[in-house]
Amino acid sequence: VPATLFPAYLQLVLDQFITPFPFEPYHKAVRTPQDLYQFGLDFVSPVMDLAASRLEGRESLASLVEQLSKGDNVILLANHQTEPDPQIISLLLAPLYPSLAENMIFVAGNRVVEDPLAIPFSMGRNLVCIHSKKHINNPPEKKEKKLLHNKRTMKIVGQLLAEGSKCIYVAPSGGRDRLGKNGRVELSPFDGSSIELFYLLAENAGKPTHFYPLTLATYDLFPPPKTVEKELGEKRLVHYAPAHIKFGKEIDMENFPGSAQEDKKEKRKARADFIFQLVHKDYQSLTEVT
Repeated sequence: VPATLFPAYLQLVLDQFITPFPFEPYHKAVRTPQDLYQFGLDFVSPVMDLAASRLEGRESLASLVEQLSKGDNVILLANHQTEPDPQIISLLLAPLYPSLAENMIFVAGNRVVEDPLAIPFSMGRNLVCIHSKKHINNPPEKKEKKLLHNKRTMKIVGQLLAEGSKCIYVAPSGGRDRLGKNGRVELSPFDGSSIELFYLLAENAGKPTHFYPLTLATYDLFPPPKTVEKELGEKRLVHYAPAHIKFGKEIDMENFPGSAQEDKKEKRKARADFIFQLVHKDYQSLTEVT
């Protein structure tokens, strides 16, 4: 990372201890007086081997960009591996589709809007702020408040989709992929209720909404802790490495293996498993070549 960026970053972090930034349920990227979107890209790009990185699924990408230009919405159902996944995605998208790179909205968990080390980067992104299931019960006395916040946030998501031309990144696992017992990265399974929620919001938006699988192989740059930590302040390890992402073909949300089931809960699970397998298969193809 260029030495000139470190003093600016440290000042941004210190500011959070004095006056924490108040994230709204829907946060728009801070571009002035300091462009924190660009700051995040400038900070992450030196540790990313861009020359060896790959952006795959360009046909699907071109298709979804066309749909967005018509006023349709796109929801990306993706795995999640590192804190700066939004910056990594933008660095790979920007040369082809700078507008998509800047305007994409990310569903963000509470940790990236509460940890002072992460906040400067979160401020530079368009975020829908939500409490993930993994942290909703911690601490127990705040559960009710968190659930109310999530309800309010989902209402705003519905409003955004009603406006149209929105591209939203969702990680239905609710967290990052981590190392398994065999020492390999294991993708976190997708939660059917999370996918169902966004599907229902899309159905009620009044604008066509398209779902695509997005696969990220970004783990090597900023590996997360081996276990899910309840407290803030995790150790950050940074490695110079390439990153790979792949946009899969548009998902038929109504026709998939198990879609004929009468039981709604089983159908929801079958859909989530099907989409997870699409991402898992693409992840294997991305990491086999690396």
